[in-house]
Amino acid sequence: MKGLVIRNTGSWYTVLTDDGDMVESKIKGNFRLKGIRSTNPVAVGDRVGLVRNQEGTAFINEIEDRRNYIIRKSPNLSKQSHIIAANVDQAVLIVTVNYPVTSTTFIDRFLASAEAYRVPVLLVFNKTDLLDEDDLRLQQMMCDLYEGIDYTCLQVSAATGQGIDELKALLHDKISVFSGNSGVGKSTLLNQLIPGVCLRTAEISEAHNTGMHTTTFSEMLRLPEGGWAIDTPGIKGFGTFDMEPQEICGYFREIFRFSKDCRFGNCTHTHEPGCAVLRAVEDHYIALSRYNSYVGMLDDKEESKYREAF
Repeated sequence: MKGLVIRNTGSWYTVLTDDGDMVESKIKGNFRLKGIRSTNPVAVGDRVGLVRNQEGTAFINEIEDRRNYIIRKSPNLSKQSHIIAANVDQAVLIVTVNYPVTSTTFIDRFLASAEAYRVPVLLVFNKTDLLDEDDLRLQQMMCDLYEGIDYTCLQVSAATGQGIDELKALLHDKISVFSGNSGVGKSTLLNQLIPGVCLRTAEISEAHNTGMHTTTFSEMLRLPEGGWAIDTPGIKGFGTFDMEPQEICGYFREIFRFSKDCRFGNCTHTHEPGCAVLRAVEDHYIALSRYNSYVGMLDDKEESKYREAF
């Protein structure tokens, strides 16, 4: 029996079978012996094989090959990863320029990881209704930056409905994983997109301008217009996982473009003479924030690095 994992609560997985049944399932113990360096060897979005048991539940005994996934370093176990979702058509990264602040470091690390695993990203700037003139100017500058390197950006308000119709059109008939820092309004946005789903929301902490977790597990939700939205817990930092230093340049689109003109084929773009990337940074063809994110990822051996914001 085959099916799609639509909910992961930690130890149990809800699988929608190809026959349309919902089956609560567990992993067979030997899955953890196959060298899977992940805190969750099965992820929402996985296609799996099942064996039913007498209690009406099932064991997952097979995971089909994934076409892609979004992965990050486990925040507690540095040598393991955490798969956010698998087999997706796109990732929807919810960001806010205030209430709370989403750092460009976080955005860039998410984008680089998505590039590494061939996942298109849609950047959604939420809480536009709360922003003053300075914040709105900053938001537009960030949109200009990321649109300039061919990422689609939307400026929306989950509270007022601004931009929701445009977002619905971009989600139509696709499997989209929603991610972002805690407090950026991900659950409120999904409540707008899926009437009646009633996901829990919470106010941000006024003392620290940070969000509080309301989603505690990952779940696939059907969209009324067709497609799926994968709701995931909010995340604070995004530690990149299993990337070789020489590969990282390829995950920054504009840096990779300029790197082809470097004098040395093995240029790290940090100090070498004749580096076209450093020249492009000096000439403002590459944003300093993006370059700093690139250098920070090169230096990821420091465990605390990925939590810092430039």
